[in-house]
Amino acid sequence: MKSFGESLVSLVAASLDANYTDVRKAATSIAQFLNKEDAEAAKQIKSLIRKKGVPLRSSGYIEKLPADAKSKLDLVEESSWPLTPIFLGEVEKNVFDTFVEDVANSDRLIKYGLAGRFNLLLSGPPGTGKSLIAGHVAAQLNKPIYTVRLDSMISSLLGDTAKNIRSVFDFSARKKGVLFIDEVDAVAKLRDDKHEVGELKRVVNTLIQGLDSLDDDSIVIAATNHAGLLDPAIWRRFPYSIKFEYPDADLRRVMWEHFLYDDHGEQNPLRSLSYISDGLSGSDIETISYSAKRRSVLEGCEINLPRVVEAVLRSRPSQVSIPMRGELGAAEKKDLSRVLSVNYKISQAEIAKMLSVSRQAVSKYLKGAKDG
Repeated sequence: MKSFGESLVSLVAASLDANYTDVRKAATSIAQFLNKEDAEAAKQIKSLIRKKGVPLRSSGYIEKLPADAKSKLDLVEESSWPLTPIFLGEVEKNVFDTFVEDVANSDRLIKYGLAGRFNLLLSGPPGTGKSLIAGHVAAQLNKPIYTVRLDSMISSLLGDTAKNIRSVFDFSARKKGVLFIDEVDAVAKLRDDKHEVGELKRVVNTLIQGLDSLDDDSIVIAATNHAGLLDPAIWRRFPYSIKFEYPDADLRRVMWEHFLYDDHGEQNPLRSLSYISDGLSGSDIETISYSAKRRSVLEGCEINLPRVVEAVLRSRPSQVSIPMRGELGAAEKKDLSRVLSVNYKISQAEIAKMLSVSRQAVSKYLKGAKDG
């Protein structure tokens, strides 16, 4: 990775050249340097990056992207590198590291005839980090990432969809970046599905031909929530694959510490938060945490942990409930105490931490619930 000074120089040079792609690279690198020392400045830079270079375009710089012939909508968009870290289990991290190492050394592997296809397939439930992984691959390889816009690529005329797929792969071959196809099952379904028309099967064939047409140093990452729908021929063209599950207890604990407590959660009930959030995705945990932190800023107080606990218990996978405003009343804390004790077998001392009350208060809550 470039030093902070080198990134600044790159930013100035790219700005003077009106080079939108390199401006985003340099700005993202600077944001990563600032993230630990000035998180607010890093967030502001990230927000500017997400404006997708409007000032550059107004000054006359427009990157030529493939577009649908009829709607004129772009078929891909250049995405920014993520600032959010990735949280992976041991097996998933091993595949990720192997893929990045192999791609980074593609020239050496090509020399020995060992390159093959650098295609990575990500599968699993929503919110488990598939899009985030694609962005981190691009960042580690210092390459732009182009995300396919399925809303533009899939035309009501299936023949046009096939043409759009060819345009995307022609563009990818020229740019030598990372091509990311999210929800790939929309154009890669089983060809023996009796409910699909013949033209849609030709769309799958076009996708396969596009993958086969790429050079050994091309990078394609595809993601799907429905791996069982994919045609077997698609699987064969992705030698690297990561199957995501909802995070386990240890991973959830790390996520709560990072997202809710900014990596300073040692004295907080992380183990209990991890336990009661079983079944939630990393995206769910991030959403609840950031919502709680927003309330903290706007209300001028510490993070309202009882509201976080309430939100977690109300949430379901991909149906997250965010922490509400204000303090919980005694009756609400009594109800939560009973749920935490009876359903999750959490100790009175831990419940006291989670609800920001004394242990004696929890004892009274639970005694009152039994008496009632």
